[in-house]
Amino acid sequence: MPQATAEQRLLRLSIGVTIVVSLFGVVFGLLSGSLSIVFDGVFAAIDAAMSGLALFVSRLVSRESTNRRFQFGYWHIEPMVLAFNGGTLMLLCFYAFLNAVDSFLAGGRQLDFDWAMTYAVIVCIACFSMFFYELHANRRVGSDFVRLDAQSWLMSAAITSALLVAFGIAWSLRGTPYGHLTPYVDPVVLALLTICLVFVPIRTVRKALQEVLLITPPELDAKVRSVMDGVIARRGFKTYTSYAAKVGRAEFIEIHLAVPEGMRIDNVTEVDAIRREIADALGGEGPQRWLTIDFTADPRWL
Repeated sequence: MPQATAEQRLLRLSIGVTIVVSLFGVVFGLLSGSLSIVFDGVFAAIDAAMSGLALFVSRLVSRESTNRRFQFGYWHIEPMVLAFNGGTLMLLCFYAFLNAVDSFLAGGRQLDFDWAMTYAVIVCIACFSMFFYELHANRRVGSDFVRLDAQSWLMSAAITSALLVAFGIAWSLRGTPYGHLTPYVDPVVLALLTICLVFVPIRTVRKALQEVLLITPPELDAKVRSVMDGVIARRGFKTYTSYAAKVGRAEFIEIHLAVPEGMRIDNVTEVDAIRREIADALGGEGPQRWLTIDFTADPRWL
């Protein structure tokens, strides 16, 4: 199955399950009176919207561009969406933390633990199942979108697992000298979770921003330089300059070779053979790689 098709299939499945979990969370949150469960449902709803946006972009970047306004394709949209998705998850955690503090200061919340624990068990199973399924499937697909989506499922699973533990502890405290503390369980757990989970999308956001800003990945730069150093040594060119960037799943590489005085390149076939040698050494040929190689005897063109 092609990468784009497998990626889109996983995202569609994730959207469907997320919508079900979202509705489930809102209904059970209202029935149980739990702010944490309502947050869980809202988190799932926003996650479904983010997955839908990721699916749209996945379809967009997987097709060839014939648009004269986007002649280099739509690759640049992918890191922008990843940064937006990850940033939204971080902001959601911050908002939930503020709500948890407000609820704690207001005296906590009384919960219906039967509804709350039923919700937590069912959603835990669903979230962990989706996380491990996407994690396994993405070993073949290698999609940043699916990776971020799997992180979202892990975040949801962690939230719900902690809720289950907290609800269980609070339920066991009923009728004991510590029963008056049970209203504080919901906001305290929510606050602790948001503090921990806000750091999960940071790596994805940082990587996406580097691509938006066209910061050259060190490994790509080292690979191009290694290949070109070998070409210079074998072919006798004077020097070269190279420029590389990675945007989404696309690589843009530009190489300028300085031809020394007296070196003869008699025909286009010979030039194309050198280009082919460099292209083969770089690897990864396909629609996701833009490779430009030119030759000049004038150092001002380097």
